[in-house]
Amino acid sequence: MTRTTLLDRDCVVTDRGGIIENTHGVHIAVTDIEGNILFSAGNPSRVTHSRSAAKPAQAVAVIETGAVDKFGFDETDLALVCASHSTKDDLRCGGHPAVSEEVNREWIKTRFVPTGISNNCSGKHVAMMAGAEALGADVKDYHLPDHPMQLEVKRVVHDLAHDPKQVEWGVDGCNLPAPAYPLFYLAQQYAIFADAADAVEALSPTSQRTQNFARVFNAMTKHPEQVGGTGRFCTVLMQSYQGQLFGKVGADASYGIGVRESEDTRRLEAKGALGLAAKIEDGNLEILYAVVPEVLEQLGIAEKYHE
Repeated sequence: MTRTTLLDRDCVVTDRGGIIENTHGVHIAVTDIEGNILFSAGNPSRVTHSRSAAKPAQAVAVIETGAVDKFGFDETDLALVCASHSTKDDLRCGGHPAVSEEVNREWIKTRFVPTGISNNCSGKHVAMMAGAEALGADVKDYHLPDHPMQLEVKRVVHDLAHDPKQVEWGVDGCNLPAPAYPLFYLAQQYAIFADAADAVEALSPTSQRTQNFARVFNAMTKHPEQVGGTGRFCTVLMQSYQGQLFGKVGADASYGIGVRESEDTRRLEAKGALGLAAKIEDGNLEILYAVVPEVLEQLGIAEKYHE
């Protein structure tokens, strides 16, 4: 009997008693702000739906409608716009069971039926309704692909893309248009956000767009509990790195991380900040949450935070 399997791809293997039980294909891209691939596993050009990892870019689109300032969103609110957190009828995201099992059990006990406001993407949806209002557009249809709010999102995503012609669109699980592109595009995108935070902190001359990127980065890193919740991976990761990086999960096991420029990023020969994007082929989140810290450690970015 053959106890092992010959593997011809980058993957995570789980075994039981020395017998391989599962293999999970892994795709990793690590880039700098120019999109130079510094490290990869699997296929760094795999066309990937970023899912909720696209929220920082979507948040920038909302900022650029003027809604964040017009309606007085503070930094905590902006972090919630980027969240997949642990119900108004106008929200087009719909309800679902809570991400937190503890909350879910409480809902069952009290016979609570989740509505749109309980959706983990509700912060983004409320923000897009505000964005539609700021644009003077119909608020009811804010989720449709040709709505002015979604056209703003597409503009930001295309501006961030290494090659806008490579961006494709689908519909996310919360009913909004969702971008897909080569995985290393996501890494570069996150590097750009982190680099913007460096530029603004250094008081360098910056564009309004760069300031918007920094605004999102800082909101997420200063209020990580809003991005996920107690014990959630994104929250714990950002708390652990104390403002040095930001990260956001996407459904079906995609992930984006932006790391501010440091001795570690320069050692990896990155130009400016560093971006990391990950995708687990079979969508397994538990495997994703094992892979991301492992990659950070292999890159030498994790070491000083775990001494």
